[in-house]
Amino acid sequence: MTYELYYWPDIQGRGEFVRLALEAAGADYLDMARLPAKQGGGVAAMMRLLEPGVTGRFSFAPPFLKTGELIIGQTANILLYLGGALGLAPKAEAGRLWTHQLQLTVADLVTEVHDTHHPLSVNLYYEEQKKEAKRRAADFTQSRLPKFLGYFEQVLASNPRRSGYLVGARLTYADLSMFQIVEGLRYAFPRAMASVESACPLLIELHDRVAQRPKIRAYLASERRLPFSEAGIFRRYPELER
Repeated sequence: MTYELYYWPDIQGRGEFVRLALEAAGADYLDMARLPAKQGGGVAAMMRLLEPGVTGRFSFAPPFLKTGELIIGQTANILLYLGGALGLAPKAEAGRLWTHQLQLTVADLVTEVHDTHHPLSVNLYYEEQKKEAKRRAADFTQSRLPKFLGYFEQVLASNPRRSGYLVGARLTYADLSMFQIVEGLRYAFPRAMASVESACPLLIELHDRVAQRPKIRAYLASERRLPFSEAGIFRRYPELER
């Protein structure tokens, strides 16, 4: 089966968490908005699927995943589905729910990262809310960032399997998401990360372990992996770390 991923074509954003799962599993997928219109792709094709259809079920915003007749929206929800379909989550219900819970916490963290550069409104440019962004970023780097990373460090330390993964003995999509979190935070807040990483060695080891997985390593070296930029969630504004 070929999965169809719909997300903005020029940024990593929330779609990257889904891409990492598809890439790690070696799944056959198409990044639809990056394809030309003559192949059924493009942003216009994506936007059409955001309109109400005959089922009455449609997403608020990208990313969403199409598999057969099924269209699944919301990053954590997509990963909940792919976890079972691609073997990136435990089979037992308790393990699946625990993995999903961790992914929802990742979603909370992603929202707070986004709000460091858009604390007032997504309808305003960053330059229109720089003063508020600086205050929000200071609180994030000094308080919220250590709290979130400390939580995931504790989860790793508390795993009864002592596997170095967040859940059970094998890689899950939550591990892939934490890799992306560390990568993004190193880009956006390098000084803050340099000061906090020593307090979460298990998390950094997990990041490095994921990066060395053959399929992930190949993906990171490919053109499919877009660079971080000041158009996505993780943005590097040096003035926010002064």
